[in-house]
Amino acid sequence: MGVFGGTFDPIHIGHLAAVEDAAHALALDSVLFVPNRQPPHKVNKFVSPAGDRVAMVERAIADNPRFVLSLVEQEREGPSHIVDTMRELRGSLEPNTELYFLVGCDALGDLRRWYQPQALLDEFSVVVMDRPTGRSIDWRDVEVDFPRIRQQVPVVHVAQLEISGEDIRRRVREGMPIRYQVLPQVAEYILARGLYVVPDVKRR
Repeated sequence: MGVFGGTFDPIHIGHLAAVEDAAHALALDSVLFVPNRQPPHKVNKFVSPAGDRVAMVERAIADNPRFVLSLVEQEREGPSHIVDTMRELRGSLEPNTELYFLVGCDALGDLRRWYQPQALLDEFSVVVMDRPTGRSIDWRDVEVDFPRIRQQVPVVHVAQLEISGEDIRRRVREGMPIRYQVLPQVAEYILARGLYVVPDVKRR
């Protein structure tokens, strides 16, 4: 079973395409999408209400039977640390269920700043989703803190789609189209709720 966490503000095509490719490569029966309740890396940044982010994820994955919404972080107080989430999920599943934490290659550079990163690597299967950008992962830099990282973390290649939540929020704010960057049902939700029309810096 795969686990893919994020702020999802908003969830977009890049998320969905990458996870679909990773699930296919790993032959995963299901992938849990876990919206953060309190992203620890965005403490000083505005984040849309959890209810809106959850609703967008629910709409985005509704037609894919392999994708499942998990509210495990929404139901837990405090910062959304992935190692705590993985431990909680492990305790709720059958003992022989293997959990794969799916993470983008860009996150490797920040791994040292995560909460209990070595415990995450030791206790769970962490899989890096690498996009074919032509830039190789800088393993040497990561190995300074995690000498066994190459042995512990497999890499799967996923679709290259240069889409970001930050850019989508900017486009909405500037009245530009976001069609083909998010699914229609997500775009409709953003419009109906009036999300992202005010600059992030003014909404804190």
